[in-house]
Amino acid sequence: MDQQAYNQVRTAMTRRHFFSQGAMGIGAAALATMAPQASHGGAVTAAAGGLPGLPHFAPKAKRAIYLFMAGAPSQIDLFDYKPGLADRFDQDLPESIRAGQRITTMTSGQDRLPIAPSKYAFSQHGQSGAWVSELLPHTAKMVDDLAIIKSLHTEAINHDPAITFICTGDQQPGRASLGSWLSYGLGTTNQDLPGFVVLTPKWSAKRDAQALFSRLWGSGFLPGKHQGVSLRAQGDPVLFLSDPPGVDRAARRRMLDRLAVFNERTLAAIGDPETQTRIEQYEMAFRMQSSVPELTEISDEPQSVLDMYGPEATEPGTFAASCLLARRMAERDVRFTQIFHRGWDQHGDVAGDLPRQCKDMDQACWALVQDLKQRGLLDETLVIWGGEFGRTAYCQGALTRENYGRDHHPRCFTMWMAGGGVKPGVVYGETDEFSYNVIDKPVHIHELNATILHALGVDHQRLTYRSQGLDMRLTGVENVEPVLGLLQGNP
Repeated sequence: MDQQAYNQVRTAMTRRHFFSQGAMGIGAAALATMAPQASHGGAVTAAAGGLPGLPHFAPKAKRAIYLFMAGAPSQIDLFDYKPGLADRFDQDLPESIRAGQRITTMTSGQDRLPIAPSKYAFSQHGQSGAWVSELLPHTAKMVDDLAIIKSLHTEAINHDPAITFICTGDQQPGRASLGSWLSYGLGTTNQDLPGFVVLTPKWSAKRDAQALFSRLWGSGFLPGKHQGVSLRAQGDPVLFLSDPPGVDRAARRRMLDRLAVFNERTLAAIGDPETQTRIEQYEMAFRMQSSVPELTEISDEPQSVLDMYGPEATEPGTFAASCLLARRMAERDVRFTQIFHRGWDQHGDVAGDLPRQCKDMDQACWALVQDLKQRGLLDETLVIWGGEFGRTAYCQGALTRENYGRDHHPRCFTMWMAGGGVKPGVVYGETDEFSYNVIDKPVHIHELNATILHALGVDHQRLTYRSQGLDMRLTGVENVEPVLGLLQGNP
């Protein structure tokens, strides 16, 4: 760096920036050097790199796996059984139910909003008597392991702002994601793998799907080291992880050591915490050269386990393979794993797309929960399943008894959670007879995120980060509380 560029950087490094962020970055680096390091097996007994004083209270879960169904699965065809709609086929949705709600431009041009009852059969399962669609036979077998939440709601009505909202706490880009907040607050218990890993498997329902942007697992205003690391579905799990031709591991070690010297000089001169992030990420990448291949090599898995996940478990890039990797990451104490399963945006052809989509994920989700359970990991691993909003009871486009489409619906949708201190065998909340409005125990997505943080021992109101003069938090400025009724030990 020449003298002029150096002076420009020093000028940009304001006194407020140095004291508000620089000290945190350097302090975190110092704490990391004192924290227990990973053994050759990967796991350590204490977290490294987290904030002092966290967790705020005894956690019910040590880690979380988020199975995100991007595109919004239809609650009315999967979990929210509404038999009374069968007699209302093709009738207009009553205005008293819609109550002036804004609808998307995809439906606003229709002359009518005709009711489309679900064409799929439902039956009750488990001690809870939860109603589950015939499309989810494996999920139906484990309802006594689940807390099914039927009363989720959100403000966003289009995919990109809605998925950004539920993943980062705001509809506008730029905020830190849930996994990044957990990495920042709680640190990691495995120094050889990232604390936050993202998987984006291929999907089977349709050729097109809503785009996924890296901001959904980005760190936003938090230090860059807390962003999610995406494992690729094809080829090397992480780009450039392998040594280039002609460069052996010893040579790469020497290169990193020399590069660290230059970065340390820059850190000492400027104090930019992102320089420390760069140093740590280079070292993480070096360790991942051994840990990632070991993670993704599943030849040691018993055939009985592979059979449980289904025939696609051994095919890299499938949802089943991703769920198996999620269990392997839970064994290695990866703090937060998020799997984005695309293709749930069924505006038409529900009869064709939805069964394929459910078949793609149903068995693997069941297998993941059962696999964690039989290994004694479910009690300390929180598993979350759901999308960004729900689907309408009325039809978008042509309506027949055999097929229909459904538009976006933010007023009510269904998610489920398991393990990690969650009450098993619970159906929480209720919707009206049209699966349109929540009528009992509403749960906003801020409350959902507060509950996830609470299960991991974090008070969402106290996990903050100073940015642009504001104390930012995942759950925004609203006065929300975690839904304690979903967690064990609460009425």
